[in-house]
Amino acid sequence: MRVLVFGLILFLGVHSVSIVGPSWRDRMVERLGEIPWKGVYSLISIIGFVAIVWGYGAARQAPVILYIPPPWLQHTAMVLLIVVFPLLIAAYFPGKIKAVTKHPMLAGIKIWAFAHLLANGTLADVVLFGSFLIWAGVDRMSMKYREPRPIPGAPPSKANDTIAIVGGIAIYLAFIFWLHEWLFGVPVIA
Repeated sequence: MRVLVFGLILFLGVHSVSIVGPSWRDRMVERLGEIPWKGVYSLISIIGFVAIVWGYGAARQAPVILYIPPPWLQHTAMVLLIVVFPLLIAAYFPGKIKAVTKHPMLAGIKIWAFAHLLANGTLADVVLFGSFLIWAGVDRMSMKYREPRPIPGAPPSKANDTIAIVGGIAIYLAFIFWLHEWLFGVPVIA
């Protein structure tokens, strides 16, 4: 569990620099240069991500059960997750989806985390998905008080919504039938 928490602190911590210290981030970019800053940021993110995956996998070997969700919540979670990948794609392919949600990636992360909390009840699940849910909520609230940075992506277009929906559903189906088990060792449909 310590490795999982360490990974979450690194990963979410570096992703929180803009939340808690946007001026510090700007000074670091100015001091180091944009490419070295992105390199350090990426390195810390990768180390954190690897620690999250490793720590979560280790915690799953001796699970501490906090609650046992009823089977119908797994179906509810699967329905909620349908919108996650289209939202993630919409962050980089701006169209009506992005205009309506304003921050589609954060919306997708919140739905992803909430759905996983509905379907999983171990301590590791609550720590992992609860951390991401809280972080995404705080990040979204902080957007009201800070200057948004441009996100690289495709130019705005009506076609981008179709790309986000079709691409997102294709990725969702790949996760349901293959990728989730391959990447995480847990089949979605047993």
